[in-house]
Amino acid sequence: MRKELTDEWDARGVQKGIEYAILTDEISRAWSGMSTRQYKDLKGLTKENLRDNMTTLELVLNMLAEATTTEISKQRAPETFSENGEVARAGGKVAGDARKAVEAQTGVPVITAKNAAQLNRVVSDMIEDVALNATHNKQEGQ
Repeated sequence: MRKELTDEWDARGVQKGIEYAILTDEISRAWSGMSTRQYKDLKGLTKENLRDNMTTLELVLNMLAEATTTEISKQRAPETFSENGEVARAGGKVAGDARKAVEAQTGVPVITAKNAAQLNRVVSDMIEDVALNATHNKQEGQ
């Protein structure tokens, strides 16, 4: 998804570096309510990759925002950086609307401060619990 978006930006004359960062922040703000830096700060990240530290739902919504931005860009064919910014906000808004709908249905926020280390710990704890229960059940059965 990300490569398709950057390929589209390249085709539209968006400059790598600062312009990519600005448009990425526009997408992020539109779907998550935060800039990329604010999102990384929430998760306690310094140099780590934000995507590697997202929950499945966060990642899916981020990908939806990027894919939608790509499709809108293909249809609208923005010619200026300002027009690309409008497209980025529009694509991000689609995912932002989806995030709000999920939150309305579940009653819990989609965006979490949990990072990869914390998410991996949850999985490890679950695996350990399953293994302990299996051992305990086996011993009771003998």
